[in-house]
Amino acid sequence: MLQLRWHHVLLTALLLAPPALAQTPPAAAARPAGSAVATFAGGCFWCMEPPYDALPGVLSTTSGYMGGTKKYPTYEEVSAGFTGHAEVVQVAYDPAKVSYQTLLDVFWKNIDPTVGDRQFCDRGSQYRAAIFVHTDEQRRLAEESKRKIESTKPFKEPVVTPIVAAGDFWPAEDYHQDYYVKNPVRYKYYRNGCGRDQRLKAVWGSAPK
Repeated sequence: MLQLRWHHVLLTALLLAPPALAQTPPAAAARPAGSAVATFAGGCFWCMEPPYDALPGVLSTTSGYMGGTKKYPTYEEVSAGFTGHAEVVQVAYDPAKVSYQTLLDVFWKNIDPTVGDRQFCDRGSQYRAAIFVHTDEQRRLAEESKRKIESTKPFKEPVVTPIVAAGDFWPAEDYHQDYYVKNPVRYKYYRNGCGRDQRLKAVWGSAPK
């Protein structure tokens, strides 16, 4: 049986899921001079946009897919586990206003780092958590951050979140972008039903605000 995310099944049943849109090829989007990009997988990409959008110095967030083999993947293909991609959020930011270390801190507190091919109610490698690094410096900082988490973690389980090289980034369909803004009621219904904040509180002692 195909492993489908809880809210994908729910929204399909409610006839709320729009048709898939064609993907654009990966390309470096125009960004202000001096800006940088970071990419994180933390399960449902809907839930990874808000904590970064609220962070001063973040210029934009884009939900998408990374880490797979198929070009032009669609949401239906990725969510069914056919392509090897993970759902990710790509963060464009101003390093003069927010550090990569801060982005890493936000990442850890918004995932369950004790599990592999799943996050919260969503099961399958497409919902895995991972840090996709774009430079050697990002890798160094990510590995340093992971060691710090391992030495200070308030839980007993090992940290299994991998740090991997970034590959092609495929932006998700338009209806996924800023989903929590466009569809606040449906977003909160999914987030609560998936038990995300309850699990984050159990892992870290508190849920992100």
